[in-house]
Amino acid sequence: MDNLLLGVSRFMIPVPRFVWKRQLPAKERHLTASIGFMSEQHHAVRNHVVKELPRVGKPLPPELIAQSVNLPVDRVVAILDDLERNMTFLFRNDQKAVTWAYPVTVDKTPHHMALSTGESVYAP
Repeated sequence: MDNLLLGVSRFMIPVPRFVWKRQLPAKERHLTASIGFMSEQHHAVRNHVVKELPRVGKPLPPELIAQSVNLPVDRVVAILDDLERNMTFLFRNDQKAVTWAYPVTVDKTPHHMALSTGESVYAP
């Protein structure tokens, strides 16, 4: 890829490779810092929730997540607490069930998506 397209208003402006390539080290450091707290278990829980929300179509309780990723419920709750506290990837409702995990949500929003799997879901 030679260019990155930057959306400005209604226009897409190409950004030459030499310009955006200089930004990569700083962006990598920022990304590492923002997700550095995540363990392999954090990633497993987050990935599972992103995959399952569109399939199930309703909030996912910690007990169901724990069963699916083969972790104790208290560990899954701690992981969900971490992910939500760091405002990285998910949000839970008052019953502590996951309602959205970026980039999908089961909450109705103006952003409806149809996935290639045939499932439909909203975007936060």
